[in-house]
Amino acid sequence: MPTIDLRTEIKEFLSSRRARITPERAGLPAYGGHRRVKGLRREEVALLAGVSVDYYVRMERGSLAGASDGVLDAVAAALHLDEAERDHLFHLARQSRAPGGPRRRRPTVTVRPALRQVLDAITDAPAWICNGRYDVLAVNHLARALYSPVLADPRRPANTARFVYLDPEAARTFFVDYDRIAGDVAAKLRMEAGRNPHDEELIALVGELSTRSELFGRRWASQDVRLHRSGRKRLNHPVVGRLDLDVESMELPAEPGLLLNVYTAPAGTPTADGLALLASWAAGQEGPAAGDQFFQTTGDLS
Repeated sequence: MPTIDLRTEIKEFLSSRRARITPERAGLPAYGGHRRVKGLRREEVALLAGVSVDYYVRMERGSLAGASDGVLDAVAAALHLDEAERDHLFHLARQSRAPGGPRRRRPTVTVRPALRQVLDAITDAPAWICNGRYDVLAVNHLARALYSPVLADPRRPANTARFVYLDPEAARTFFVDYDRIAGDVAAKLRMEAGRNPHDEELIALVGELSTRSELFGRRWASQDVRLHRSGRKRLNHPVVGRLDLDVESMELPAEPGLLLNVYTAPAGTPTADGLALLASWAAGQEGPAAGDQFFQTTGDLS
């Protein structure tokens, strides 16, 4: 089974971010001529960050355990890291300081009954709970109808990343902006790997996707990271057609690692009408107890 090695993660992340910054962008003189490296040299990053060259070289070789928050901030500024990239650098440093340990299977997350009640109380919008691995852990009735192509996979928990990369024909039909979605999924999994590099199930998922999807391999190698944020998702639903949905993705403070996702549309828009039609279709597909049966037969999808 593949592993997620912290030193390699740090080395490849920092070197890839350094390679994209030109001296001109960093405010440094280029002095003309041919440069043997793409982007900044290590000594230029050290100069911009206010650390010695030897110290930065050790960092880029994978040693972040002794780096202070101030040094990490300075390196982030020198490399023009965005918010997600800065968070990723801090996650990698935090994991470097933690005691080493073998890969571990994280305890199965159980979605509490109170959270399922929250989902069921959201009657006019698709709402679902996932973890950082994109496992679909619980859904309300509209989300079950909306994400029917994803949930068609009999494996439980259903996993959006598997759907995107291992069923690309269906995923390209379902997601209007498939290329962006695919990039975001890989980048968010990379972010999760920085938070939980010893998570056995995450390691297995990344290994499976890397082995079976050339596209995922390319996206993963880019070292890009993304935060789970609000935005727009455009879908082609097999029953109700095109839906342009506003997405709110919210962390659950009482349940670290879980995210509540709610999809809405402004009243009076074609998408709002489409959601109403989807609700009618879903009601016709399931009896009064079908929602309960869904969770009883699959637990909480975990």
